[in-house]
Amino acid sequence: MAKKKKDEGFFWASYADLMTSLFFIMLVLFVLSITIMKKRQEATEQQLKQITDIQDAVKELPEEYFKYDEEHKRFALKRQISFVAMSSEITHGDKPYLINVGESIAALIDKMKKEYAGQDIKYMIIIEGMSSRDSYYKNNELSYERALALYNLWNNNGIRFDNSICELQIAGSGINGVGRSKNEVLNQRFLIQIVPKIGNVREQ
Repeated sequence: MAKKKKDEGFFWASYADLMTSLFFIMLVLFVLSITIMKKRQEATEQQLKQITDIQDAVKELPEEYFKYDEEHKRFALKRQISFVAMSSEITHGDKPYLINVGESIAALIDKMKKEYAGQDIKYMIIIEGMSSRDSYYKNNELSYERALALYNLWNNNGIRFDNSICELQIAGSGINGVGRSKNEVLNQRFLIQIVPKIGNVREQ
């Protein structure tokens, strides 16, 4: 009988030790899980901040030439560049201004390439030509030709963008597109958009 009680006492002592050990193991795992989750959260927050910084960097285009359109989340030239109806020829007076615009964009792209070196980030520059709602039957082609006219102006003046990180697209939205003016004459223009293409952002 005494031996049975001794065995029972040994069992409960062993059981208590086992439960204590399991408790400490669960406690360690809990603390470890919380630590890992916190580190992941910090990494995610840091990566989110970097993405926001990259997006904000695009807004560093010189205010001399650009204004940011909050409604449509894009840049617009401060100077109204209007084409003559049914024409895609850039006026002589607008050319120096547009050359300066191209140089300022190229400088910003070069700056961001250095600042975010090693990151999986590229940029897309979109020149979107537009045309007015009128009786001209080639407005779609005309809008593209207006965008192409700006590209040719930049190219002919040595303004080129680093194609290792930058893609240039020439597009025409015709009489469609977002953010058109109610004054159709003002739609005889083009828009310039810079869009960051953010891949896998690593911690710095």
